[in-house]
Amino acid sequence: MIHAIKTIIRGLLPHSILDAYHLAMAHLGAWWYRHPSRQLIVIGVTGTKGKSTTVALITRVLEQAGFAVGVIATTHFKINDREWVNETKQTMPGRMRLQRLLREMVRSGCRYAIIETSSEGLAQHRQVSIEYDVAVFTNLSPEHIESHGSFEQYRDAKLLLFRSLAQHKNKWIAGERISKVIVVNGDDGEAVRFLEPRADLHYAFSMHADQPIAARVDSFVLAHQVRLFDDHSEFIIDHQLFRPWLIGAHNVANCIAATSVGVSQHIPIGIISEALGQNVQIPGRMEEIPNDRDVRIFVDYAHEPASLEAIYRAAQLLKPKRLIAVLGSQGGGRDKAKRPVLGRLAGQYAHCVIVTNEDPYDENPQDIIDEVAAGAMEAGKRLDIDCWKIIDRERALKAALDLATAGDMILVTGKGSETVMAVAGGKLVPWDDRTALKKLLS
Repeated sequence: MIHAIKTIIRGLLPHSILDAYHLAMAHLGAWWYRHPSRQLIVIGVTGTKGKSTTVALITRVLEQAGFAVGVIATTHFKINDREWVNETKQTMPGRMRLQRLLREMVRSGCRYAIIETSSEGLAQHRQVSIEYDVAVFTNLSPEHIESHGSFEQYRDAKLLLFRSLAQHKNKWIAGERISKVIVVNGDDGEAVRFLEPRADLHYAFSMHADQPIAARVDSFVLAHQVRLFDDHSEFIIDHQLFRPWLIGAHNVANCIAATSVGVSQHIPIGIISEALGQNVQIPGRMEEIPNDRDVRIFVDYAHEPASLEAIYRAAQLLKPKRLIAVLGSQGGGRDKAKRPVLGRLAGQYAHCVIVTNEDPYDENPQDIIDEVAAGAMEAGKRLDIDCWKIIDRERALKAALDLATAGDMILVTGKGSETVMAVAGGKLVPWDDRTALKKLLS
């Protein structure tokens, strides 16, 4: 009932009033917690895909160099040695919680705070009164278009992070002047726009030596001799060999982004390579579920077209006999147009497709499933032959396990390491794909 009332009120209030509310709360939160970001080197990571993985990799690099780090991300919160799951269903929490976490980082002696910075959070001014020092752009593809109004407005929301750097003066921490730094994926079509805001240093990273954007930046971080394997990747930066355990070209880009941040913080390239070579699982990102069935089972958060295609391509490196895809799509008015696109991708890359419930919010789950399945059937899949619609997510996972034979791969996407499912009435019910799969396997 409270959720419904809030939804109605938000729908009735003019945008200007809501905007003023979000702005006021941002300033209030910072004031209440005594502007904690002024005592931290704050790194913001934004983009359509790869944000959480890039945040995790930057964390690893900084900790390998001996720094205490705090993290606010889709997957988890971290303050120095303490880490716990983010169950809010928000990449960027509300302003008061955000500032409270930053204050706790200061109390715990963190030097760095890494914030996964979403376009929704930026549009609601959650970044206001957070004094960022480093802004990282991973990539951009259409997402959240319905909530932002257009791709241009979605892009401009992301740009708010980069423009905010010049709005605050340089900090002095432990006697050191902290530079304002922009780090951009030079291989993305929107790179030039994200390099335009003022900063002390502009970095671009790339996998292409002939990238013309190299002439526009202070430092160009190039990965060359990139090689992709079924259990790791390899590339060279500044004569240093990198062998991250992550697979897929998209993860090479995430590693180069983290390397660029490390270089901007004066961390030796050898330490960065060592950090990225550690085989540590990032929760919900191609997370493998062990089993004794000779079937490889992975859970991944990919929930929009660009991410999903990147994951399916990475899966091909593992050369499964068959790929069984389990997926759905979000409700709550979140990018309805992407639903058939997700289905088409699953239909193109997977041998068998199972469409199920994900996070319906207040929408009819069956309607969402029908739209995703329609895309799979456009790609040639046949209903109840190699494409199934199973509304109960646990039953869908069981169906995938029943289908799989030795040498197959099951790839479950959409929720990753999330531990709740958003359903009608603003409720969050317990759900974890990994727990459910382990239960079924046992």
